Amino acid sequence: MKRSSGVLMHVSSLWGEYSEGAFGKEAMEWIDFLASCGFSVWQVLPFCLPDEYNSPYKSYSAFSVNPNFIDLPTLADEGLITQAELDAARQKTPYACEFDRLSTERFALLARAASRVKDRAPIERFLTAHPQTAQFCRYMAMRETNAGTAWNEWTQTDCDPDVLFTWQFTQYEFCRQWAKIKAYANEKGISIVGDIPIYVAYDSSDVWANKHLFQLDENYNPTAVAGVPPDYFCENGQLWGNPLYDWERMKQDGYAWWRERMTFMMELFDGVRIDHFRGLESYFSIPAGENTARNGVWIPGPGMDLIRALQPICKDKIIIAEDLGDITPEVAALVKESGYPGMRVLQFAFLGDPGSAHLPHNYDFNCVAYTGTHDNNTLLGYIWDQDDATRKTIMDYCGYEGDWDACYDAILRTMFASHAGLLMLPVQDLLQFGSDTRLNKPGSANGNWSYRITKEQLARVSAKKFKSWNCLYGR
Repeated sequence: MKRSSGVLMHVSSLWGEYSEGAFGKEAMEWIDFLASCGFSVWQVLPFCLPDEYNSPYKSYSAFSVNPNFIDLPTLADEGLITQAELDAARQKTPYACEFDRLSTERFALLARAASRVKDRAPIERFLTAHPQTAQFCRYMAMRETNAGTAWNEWTQTDCDPDVLFTWQFTQYEFCRQWAKIKAYANEKGISIVGDIPIYVAYDSSDVWANKHLFQLDENYNPTAVAGVPPDYFCENGQLWGNPLYDWERMKQDGYAWWRERMTFMMELFDGVRIDHFRGLESYFSIPAGENTARNGVWIPGPGMDLIRALQPICKDKIIIAEDLGDITPEVAALVKESGYPGMRVLQFAFLGDPGSAHLPHNYDFNCVAYTGTHDNNTLLGYIWDQDDATRKTIMDYCGYEGDWDACYDAILRTMFASHAGLLMLPVQDLLQFGSDTRLNKPGSANGNWSYRITKEQLARVSAKKFKSWNCLYGR
């Protein structure tokens, strides 16, 4: 890792005209902005198809991609949708993702585009090269045949060939468009870091096709599910509900499923963040049927055994270990032995522990420092929410004297000056926006993930300022 900086923003938050961010000219304009500021990393959230609550951390497959990111004007240029169809898809508001509208309209539009494809050979080659993604497409088509139910409730085993091909088309087209965006970013000196949710959903092609790799009973129901214990975010913990891996069974074939998963990620990105990395050292097992995460227990995970299996695939790519939450000496030792940089978050720094690893003066080089993550409040919202004493401590720490509402740049400069090898700023913190632009509130199912920026808002950010800071602090 080299000393550098970047911005955390999911593709969905990009500006544009069609209800959600996409892989069009706006993505290239965003990359141009990053380069003009001297940033060299763009971090995104998982690309997989999100769940019914629009969370990209729970999907129908770890090998899927989100069709809503497909750029519609590009399809129009290719003659796959008409100008009238393009006009009808224009958004009603630029400030939030129109998830309800997308869920009822977008797939039907992509189906019309798929029906106009004349040469299917490139799609067939893509599916042959990506069998897990092909499996996902069949799963989604069969799921529709079975009235949208999970695989354990299916009564029909066939599917509509047109629906199947629509899914196949979307996965191919997404990857084709994204390859151009990623190539453009790399040409501009921007590396793209993706995100791997550690778990998959029960209602997924991953579990459906690999039941033996998960902790299921004889009726294929989970015996235990994933989550985390009570913490800073949630007093009852988080009951995620994902089925848990049977790590012993996975070890028998050298973690083949995980190796295939990482290979897919390395095709899409220049590196990844492994979400809930501590679950590799030990995972929190909650008995199936519990209503909260309070009664879970920690069980040893695969540790370095899995990491060594993935090393030939990861090679010299950026791999970030999300080591937040209840971190034991064993977890810290695993992060150190892996060589992966861990995460430090400024919003966890001022909880009263002078030895906190999240205080900037305690950062080591092999870490990625954040003002906040996608699960945190924005920096401005965080400062606003503090009591007077904590707010004064933050200001004193950053060497700022004056009214608290003008201390923002002093905090950012403290982060730029820190010893952390990589500094990541959520886009809301570039814009100095408040808590109304927060992306996600853990433990709350609704009202998340919809935040978007506009081009006009981004134009008010001083690229010159960030460029000077990146130069001044050697990033």
